[in-house]
Amino acid sequence: MPTPEAAPRVAVVGFGPWGRNHARAMHRLGALAAICDSDEARLDEARKLYPGVETHTSFGPVAADPRLQAVVLAVPAELHATLAAEAMRAHKDCLVEKPLALSAADGDRLLALSRETGTLLMVGHILHYHPAAARLAEIVAAGELGRLHYIYSSRLNLGRFRREENSLWSFAPHDISLILSVFGEDPTEVTSVGGNFLRPSLADVTMTNLAFASGVRAHIFVSWLHPYKEQRFVVIGDRKMAVFDDIEPERKLVVYPHAIDWVGRQPVPRRAEGEVVAVSGDEPLLAEDRHFLACITNRTPPLTGAECGVRVLRVLDACQRSLEKHGAPVSLMHSPSAPGVFVHDSAIVDSGAEIGDGTRIWHFCHISNGAQIGKNVVLGQNVFVAGRVIIGDGVKVQNNVSLYDGVEIEADAFLGPSVVLTNVRTPRSPINRKSEFAATRIRRGATIGANATVVCGVTLGAYSFVGAGAVVTHDVPAYGLVYGNPATLMGFACACGERLDLAVVGSPAEASCGRCGACYVRRGAEVERQ
Repeated sequence: MPTPEAAPRVAVVGFGPWGRNHARAMHRLGALAAICDSDEARLDEARKLYPGVETHTSFGPVAADPRLQAVVLAVPAELHATLAAEAMRAHKDCLVEKPLALSAADGDRLLALSRETGTLLMVGHILHYHPAAARLAEIVAAGELGRLHYIYSSRLNLGRFRREENSLWSFAPHDISLILSVFGEDPTEVTSVGGNFLRPSLADVTMTNLAFASGVRAHIFVSWLHPYKEQRFVVIGDRKMAVFDDIEPERKLVVYPHAIDWVGRQPVPRRAEGEVVAVSGDEPLLAEDRHFLACITNRTPPLTGAECGVRVLRVLDACQRSLEKHGAPVSLMHSPSAPGVFVHDSAIVDSGAEIGDGTRIWHFCHISNGAQIGKNVVLGQNVFVAGRVIIGDGVKVQNNVSLYDGVEIEADAFLGPSVVLTNVRTPRSPINRKSEFAATRIRRGATIGANATVVCGVTLGAYSFVGAGAVVTHDVPAYGLVYGNPATLMGFACACGERLDLAVVGSPAEASCGRCGACYVRRGAEVERQ
């Protein structure tokens, strides 16, 4: 825990019911430097509780104060995106209460801004810091429950009624974040149904089903119109079952070694006594705030960083769409991460792929988690993009091309139909050589003709031109024209694609393009545009 002298200076924004808890925790950790709330009565209370702590009625002075290193945003969810962006532009680290924003698009923008400004952005998914939930995740990861079948969670209470978000967005982020963590994968499809009883536009009760590619299922029941409080998280495996009940004072985590026997081809349950799992009594909110301060001090990524928040938002977005369609299934097999992205219904875009505005992804493509695709990219039919591939703006990849880990493609490059890019020079089926993947770099404006093969570990220079069917085994210089097997440098091509009257060696060493008039000169083996 940081000492009072070493703790970062933090402002808590919003002194409502949950902001009060953050202020208490930050004060205990020696980090509370300011409190911001538009309500003067609340600020009067804050001054009595924390004499000497600065108070503000608007966020502007907080963002402008260079003495404050970070903010905790415990304000209505509709303000999260605006205030977090203002704070990060002022180079302040942020802990934003859940949900990170009220749309996945806003979440993506906040994630991008965090990376651009170098600020930490953490989301208050508090269950990750709950000792019982953390222990449950460890039990699942260790395989103690066996193969997982499904998770059931319920988060029920009478109130607090919100006006800017429905019960799904208010309650379910807790359970969704924990479900994604426990399963270690994102759902492929969601369905959500609910009822609006107090206000016609806000669902008071929702029931959500999540389907995963591994075959497991999850069910989330939330309501703020319920006679008593319930916060229960049940995990069913084929060997054991576990119940995390946050309302229970002593039996917060219980594992049931129930078994299913098959008698005469019929399943028969064999019940066993529940085993209480010992967990610490640490306060989750205090642990969360302590973690935030440690991340600020050490500049380490938070456990529940912006990426975690965006994953939850994408699921929530899909649930909301299903809710509005009266329970119609909504696929998460593709989820464009920017406005204006087109993804064909047959394509699969894993959650976590980054896709720029204006990009078009056609039939039967598969974009893996972690892939980075720029703006206005076109991926033709049956293109595979691995998780560590980077594709620049304006790139065109034609049909039947696989881009494996290690491929980097700069802006405006062109890959023709059925181009082959490898990533291991000496592959053998029984030998795992993932650690030997070699990078292939395709520089700005380069063109690779149809059916060409590029062996890994080479660099294709800017505006180089690889002829159809060529087999490239060595680097190609900028503007170089190569073809054949093995590909040989046969001349040079203009940035517009026309062949230049420029010799590989000897004269002429200067030339102008007959199509666009651009001038080039060769100095040694290098060609430059004048």
